[in-house]
Amino acid sequence: MSNPIIKVSDVAFPRFQGPDLDVMEAYLTNFGMVRSARTDEALYMRGTDADHHVHVTHLGEVAFIGLTFNATRADLETLSQATGTPIENCAEPGGGLIVRLTDPDGNRIEVIADAERLAPLEIRSHAAYNNGQSRPRAVELQRIEAGPSQVKRFGHGVIKTTSLARLADWYSNTLGLLGSDDIYVEDPEQPIGRFMRCDRGETPTDHHSLLILETGETRLGHCAWEVADFDDLMGGREPLLASGARHYWGVGRHILGGQIFDYWKDPLGFTIEHWTDSDLLVASTPLNKHSIFAGINQWGPNPPADLDF
Repeated sequence: MSNPIIKVSDVAFPRFQGPDLDVMEAYLTNFGMVRSARTDEALYMRGTDADHHVHVTHLGEVAFIGLTFNATRADLETLSQATGTPIENCAEPGGGLIVRLTDPDGNRIEVIADAERLAPLEIRSHAAYNNGQSRPRAVELQRIEAGPSQVKRFGHGVIKTTSLARLADWYSNTLGLLGSDDIYVEDPEQPIGRFMRCDRGETPTDHHSLLILETGETRLGHCAWEVADFDDLMGGREPLLASGARHYWGVGRHILGGQIFDYWKDPLGFTIEHWTDSDLLVASTPLNKHSIFAGINQWGPNPPADLDF
């Protein structure tokens, strides 16, 4: 990879558009988010981390708008100069400075700096786990508090494209994303998908912040949010099911990324994911190649017949 323009530090949140903010707020509350701000035109939902918001819904016809990434103010200045795109003051709740780009497939890609940070929310705790190697919990009962999962942060997005090479090169050269794993059908040198992570040097980072899949179409695959832990993921299923939410796939553990996952359909029809316990990599971890026929789960149910990954 040639030297990228900048190296984003993380993915921040996705933007969607939908016709009913009340419906979205009710659903996302059951999904495990908390309202951070709301205007007549948009809903901003947060997690337990300090990010002002991890999900945005704008009022309008159903659409996926794009992804926002975090960077420094110096990065924004470099990106602005290299792309000829202005740095704007973000007038939305959370504020900050922002550069708005468009990727080769027409997705809106924003890079933001100096957004407002909020006090983290308290996470429900529970007793330590006992297992076959260690049993630290004695005379303390394991009781998991009922309620929605506690979304921590936005973790990754999956976008579908007609050209993996073109789109992966753009994210690599523009935002500094690194390849973690390629997936292929027959030839390892002709991948159909690439898991990409942020470059934080030797500081561990999520196995992927972005997955690009070449499918012959250009649209969103899914978006995923990290939750507190495995019990939080499992317990949070009950409020969603009770509310009539459509469960889509899971619970299982992926091979690439290693995370425990649970997929749902939101009121807009998009696939969204709860996950926990992901693999962490560093910048020096080499790109690996994985045959699609080697499977995608370590355990859990097979994908649905209409898989919209």
